[in-house]
Amino acid sequence: MDTEEQTWELRLYVAGKTTKSVTAISNLKRYCEEHLKGKYVIEIIDLLVQPQLAEGDQILAIPTLVRKVPEPIRKIIGDLSNEEKVLVGLNIRPVNK
Repeated sequence: MDTEEQTWELRLYVAGKTTKSVTAISNLKRYCEEHLKGKYVIEIIDLLVQPQLAEGDQILAIPTLVRKVPEPIRKIIGDLSNEEKVLVGLNIRPVNK
C-alpha cells in the first residue's frame, strides 16, 4: 500500500454563514473531492458557536483552513477561491486530468 494513502485531516474555521464562509466550505469540498477523494476528513468549526476553539489553532482571521494531518500543520486564510494557492499551501499534488 502506498504510504501517501493516509487520511488528511482538515479543519476549517468560519464565522456563521457569511458569503466568505460558504464559499470557503464549497471550494474546500470541491478541491478535496478532486484531489484527495476518499482520503480526507473535514471538520468545520463555527466560531460564533464555539469561539473558545480559535485559541487552540491560534486563529486570527476567518475563514482559516488548518491542515492537521499530514504534519507539519499548515494554515491558509481566506475563502480558498485560488485553487493553485490552496493546493500549494496544503502541499497537495494536483491530480492530472
